[in-house]
Amino acid sequence: MKKPKKKNLFFSRLSLFLAALLLVALPGGCSGARTERNEGSLSYEDAEAEIAAMLNEISVTHVSEPVLDIYSEDLSEAETLADLSTFPVTVTGDGDIILEIAAATELSAEAPDDWINMVAQEFNKAGYTVGDRRVTVSVRKITSGEVVTYMKAGAYQPQLFIPSNDAWGMMLKSSGIGVEKIAERIAGNTAGILIKKDVYDSFIEKYKEPTLANVLDATLAKDLTFAYTNPYTSSTGLNILTAMLSSFDAANPLSDTAQQKLLEYQKSSPPVAYTTAVLRSQASKGIINAMVMEEQAYINTPELINYTYIPAGIRHDHPVYTFDYCTQEQKDAAKLFVDYCLTEENQNLATEKGFNRHDEYVPEDPGLDGTGYLTAQKVWKQNKNGGRPIIAVFVADISGSMRGEPLSALKSSLIGASSYIGSEHYIGLVSYSGNVTVNLPVEQFDATQKAYFSGEVKGLAEGGSTATYDAVLVALNMLAEKAKEVPEAKLMLFVLSDGEQNEGYSLKRVTPIVSGMRVPVYTIGYNYNDENGELNRLSDINEAAALNATSDDISNQLRNLFNVTI
Repeated sequence: MKKPKKKNLFFSRLSLFLAALLLVALPGGCSGARTERNEGSLSYEDAEAEIAAMLNEISVTHVSEPVLDIYSEDLSEAETLADLSTFPVTVTGDGDIILEIAAATELSAEAPDDWINMVAQEFNKAGYTVGDRRVTVSVRKITSGEVVTYMKAGAYQPQLFIPSNDAWGMMLKSSGIGVEKIAERIAGNTAGILIKKDVYDSFIEKYKEPTLANVLDATLAKDLTFAYTNPYTSSTGLNILTAMLSSFDAANPLSDTAQQKLLEYQKSSPPVAYTTAVLRSQASKGIINAMVMEEQAYINTPELINYTYIPAGIRHDHPVYTFDYCTQEQKDAAKLFVDYCLTEENQNLATEKGFNRHDEYVPEDPGLDGTGYLTAQKVWKQNKNGGRPIIAVFVADISGSMRGEPLSALKSSLIGASSYIGSEHYIGLVSYSGNVTVNLPVEQFDATQKAYFSGEVKGLAEGGSTATYDAVLVALNMLAEKAKEVPEAKLMLFVLSDGEQNEGYSLKRVTPIVSGMRVPVYTIGYNYNDENGELNRLSDINEAAALNATSDDISNQLRNLFNVTI
């Protein structure tokens, strides 16, 4: 049922104008008809009051009988994955024997993170052979965690795997994939913790030793604000997570004691960051003063000069693995490439790129096998929100510009990624063009709600203009109302769109309300690459992630985002 718009816009605005003359400094008053005031941040209560007043100006339709997708089933992990081509090939081999290398991103990206690319290019020129067949290599830039995800799902079979650390190889072995380690190290590295130098001095004065256990104690005591990255994709995140569990219970990092301490820690710690780039952004804004990072990245990031680096956990020496499904010819070729990586010239190049430091560092091994690392990820996912349920509303742009591939990608990826949302959380769905539709009120995400969610997502159809912030206000109101029923829950908003608002309330108008509600707004932009655009600014209000997702990689983007948030 649609809510009526106010009939007499003139008198509404006149009354606001008179009220403003009398009470210029009154915060959180009624907003009236689409005014463009830009107050500072409001209190939660005043933000709620503003939303209630502003909803009178928004046309909202409530779907009375949501579509139940009776064919809705949990997708297999392979079905939720984006095409492998979303991870770029950075070097292409052209020999008689071509080995594909799945290489960690600190080795296979742009300079200075391009050591393996440079080595591979020179190797391909060198004319190495097995028998009388010329050997070359191709390099795919892909995080170590994604390699494990894709290989476990049967969606990828590289000939060589060069992860950041040993944990990922052990995880593959425990998943039933036959692996053979053919090198312990080809580019030495460590992972650890960065602490801002001025904070580090006071930290050492109070806690004496720069250990991870002391960092955790300092975080709980509010002497540090420490954040780490997603352990499902980030090697450093996984490393530090398992080091944390080990510090909680050295005898058994997966014990009930360790898990309970992780739960308690997560209740007061900053949210896990989606990517290392998010950590850097938070640090630059002063939101955090301690974070995880690999040493090579730290060395190559000049803006982190005011941070002190502390190695922690296991080493990140980039071991090399081949697989049982490889032919003997491929394995012989793989050994040629490893030997080439270990030449003096290429090791000198690795050092120039920031590797091969802290060789004296002795790893703090948590003593886990592959099954243990896989279990640690699950333990983290269960405890990452401090035991609190999530209330989330998904806001889907169905304006005319979403026609075709963007909306199709939004639907398939949202349904696929919903497989990663636990049944203990509360989920709602809003769609919008010029008007706003509440497709699904917020309810616990059990099998029935999930089937309704799937049915409503599949039925979305595009057309009309773009009233983004009208929809945001409706969704915020839904969150606030549900929070009264589940007061201990964490609130989140996800906005999926391809552009900026052209109807209804503006970003300027809703910014103080979003800030006052303190709800992180995660934005997913389709074919949208404006780093200073409205979607990014909306996410920046409460320090959430803004994803510039193509229609090809949005499935993986959402899967990883949901692993961190929901």
